[in-house]
Amino acid sequence: MTAVPTTDPRPLTGEPLALDLVNTRWRPQGVPTDLFAGAFGLSRLEGLALWLESTGLDDRFRADKSTLVHLLTAREALARAIADPADAGARELVDAVLEHGRIRATLTEEGPGERAEFDDPSWGPAWMAARNYLELLGSAAGRIRKCASETCILHFHDTSRNGTRRWCSMAVCGNRAKASRHYARTRER
Repeated sequence: MTAVPTTDPRPLTGEPLALDLVNTRWRPQGVPTDLFAGAFGLSRLEGLALWLESTGLDDRFRADKSTLVHLLTAREALARAIADPADAGARELVDAVLEHGRIRATLTEEGPGERAEFDDPSWGPAWMAARNYLELLGSAAGRIRKCASETCILHFHDTSRNGTRRWCSMAVCGNRAKASRHYARTRER
């Protein structure tokens, strides 16, 4: 029996929130895996709790059924929008998630500020992920990338200086590609 993880078991974490949400589905060794659907012996809500913790949202939002349903809605919308930015239906789905929150201008001790507000707090994480996608599009749309590995479905934000990152992780997908090329070269000889 395998132990239930107490930390996020995904191979790629720490991406901007929108991509991190999309990356809650991945394919280790070609097997479709979903953090929100019982991966690694976790219940759906335990997977949600791990995701909220790994993104730093656990102090603001609860891991409950409503939050999970809204996150699944946002994940599907974002996955479609990232896969095909010209998909009008995907844009409508992202906009539908964004309908559940807004930014309120505030005045803080440090000066002007902003605060996110939600019509229902359970929409908070989903709305924040959709809002983050808009921020990524506004600042670096061309740097939202899918891993170059044919078997990988993960996405990342390319923050490399020259913008040429190809792999979700050099340690995993990048090394597999290098090993495959090496094997092909040695077989040719």
